[in-house]
Order: sequence, then C-alpha cells, then structure tokens
Amino acid sequence: MQVPAYAAPSEGAPLAPTTIERRELGANDVLIDIQWAGICHSDIHTVRGEWGPQPYPVVPGHEIVGVVEAVGSDVTRHAVGDRVGVGCMVNSCGDCDNCRSGDEQFCLNGAVMTYAAQDRDGTTTHGGYSSHVVVDADFVLSVPESLDPAGAAPLLCAGVTTYVPLKRWGAGPGTRVAVVGLGGLGHMAVKIAAAMGAEVTVLSQSLKKQEDGLRLGATHYHATSDPSTFQDLRGRFDLIVNTVSADLDVNAYLSLLTVDGTMVNVGVAPHPMEVKGGVLSARRSLAGSMIGGIAVTQEMLDFCGEHGITSEVEVIGADRINEAYDRVVDSDVRYRFVIDASTIG
Repeated sequence: MQVPAYAAPSEGAPLAPTTIERRELGANDVLIDIQWAGICHSDIHTVRGEWGPQPYPVVPGHEIVGVVEAVGSDVTRHAVGDRVGVGCMVNSCGDCDNCRSGDEQFCLNGAVMTYAAQDRDGTTTHGGYSSHVVVDADFVLSVPESLDPAGAAPLLCAGVTTYVPLKRWGAGPGTRVAVVGLGGLGHMAVKIAAAMGAEVTVLSQSLKKQEDGLRLGATHYHATSDPSTFQDLRGRFDLIVNTVSADLDVNAYLSLLTVDGTMVNVGVAPHPMEVKGGVLSARRSLAGSMIGGIAVTQEMLDFCGEHGITSEVEVIGADRINEAYDRVVDSDVRYRFVIDASTIG
C-alpha cells in the first residue's frame, strides 16, 4: 500500500513530501486513517541524527490519532470507524517477563518503536507523519470520543510519559508534587497531577509562564533562577518530576524532597549528572521513567477522558513541519505542535 508521507531524507536535511510503503493488512492488524500527528522533541533529535545514525529516510511521529479504516480477520478490540491512537511502540516480543507484566517498553528482546526501528518482519517502521499506518491491534489504543482529537494526540507520548511516574510514586490528595519545567511534558504533568488531587508547584527558570501554570492547575509557581527558591522550599516535596532536557544542579533539586521523597527524571539531560551521596542520606531517591506499557497508556487515556485533559496545542499543516521544528528548539510553542494529517499528500 503506497501512502503519502513527510520524511527526513538524510541527517540534517529538511523533511519533505514522499511516498512510503505500508504493509499488507494481516490477521491481527489495524489500518488507521491518520487524522492528527503530534510533534515530539524526540522526533527532532532522531531525524537530525542527534541520537545516533538513523535508517534514512525517516518518517517521524509517535503521537497518532486517527480512525480505523479496516481490521484484520482476528481483530476484536477495534472496529471500522473507531477513534484510535498509536504511541511510541508498535510491537514487542510479547513473551519476556517485562512484556507479560505489561511493561512492553522494556521488552527484553527490544520493543519496536513506531519509527526508525526494525519491525519483527525485518522492515523499517515509519511513523505518523503520513496518511495511513498499519499497526498490530495489540498496540492500538482507544481514544475517548469526549476528547478533542488534536489535543489528544500528544497524550500518546507526553501524556503517558508524565502519567506513569505520577501514578507510580503516588501523586494524589495530601501529596505535594513539583514539576520542573513548563513545556510540552511539564504542562501535561501539571494537568494530570492536579487532576489526581495533588498540590502542584511549578519550578521554572523564570516566572514568564506563571499565569499559564496556575491556569493549568498549579497552586504555586517559583523561579529557579532566584537562589532563595531552593532555601525556601527545602524539604517540601514528596515527588519531583523533572521534565526538562537540560543540565541541572540535581543536588539542589534533591534537597527540596521530604524524607522518603523521590525525584523522577523524564527528560533526557545532555550530560551525566553528578549526585552527592550526602543529599540522598535523608532517604531521598533519584529515579527515571520512560513512557509506559499498553495497558497503562490506555488507563491514562481513560483518565484524561474522565477529567477532560488534553494537551495545549497549535495545529499546523504539513508544509510547516520544518518551521515547527525550529520553533520547538527555540521553545516557541505553547505547548505542542500537532499536524493536521489531511494536509499530507
């Protein structure tokens, strides 16, 4: 099946229209007519070769929302006309301990990412910057009809990336949660933590997004460029979710945790972190988290449907993808770009 798409032909080259091959519909496959595709910063890192060599041409996109156009003979969970989503994974072995426990993202035999990866049939995966995609039904999510579909697209990455640590480390009534950064990930963490009932504080370099942070659900907002912030908030938080991909003084942030508090990194810092042993002596913990398995991703979507949570988005046509990439790098978007896939092809 030949379909139109936007691809990066080589490292550093702008994305351009192309045509790609989608596999024939298998017995357990779902053919999705893509309607919306979010732009994630990891798309940019990948196509620009910042995370190593890639199998060009690369069609990015792992925040996909669309409508089921056809299903294979064995598919029972999805039907033609259903609104569905596809996130960061499209396959895994299904047999290892991690897959069986619902952590397909940690598949011991290697989860198959939605783009720029080798699928289990040996082909290279292509992502959501295209008109259609064929995905194994076990990796297709149901998107609540109550949600705006464009705003729901980033939930497939940014939503689950922040939902998982908030759930895993117990965000809820009576807990105090700090979110570091108010960007594509951070604004979702604020919305979700507030919906869980936590008292939410945004820690941002400046106060320029303070109004947004409070509107999105935060109770407090502090500038980390002010040295008094770290003194005033020492020992305050049960959980800190660090959403920024930048070098931080991790020891200063760890000092803001309560006894038994945890700081979870979901951003990818460019350099190793140096942790001083003494700062952890108050039974503080430093952890990491990465997306989530299929079951918890569906749980997140259902939670967002119940609470009316979507991403704050700017919808663009496909001809503005390269412009959007530059604006993401310049932090010039509040808070995610979403491509109207009807403009592809």
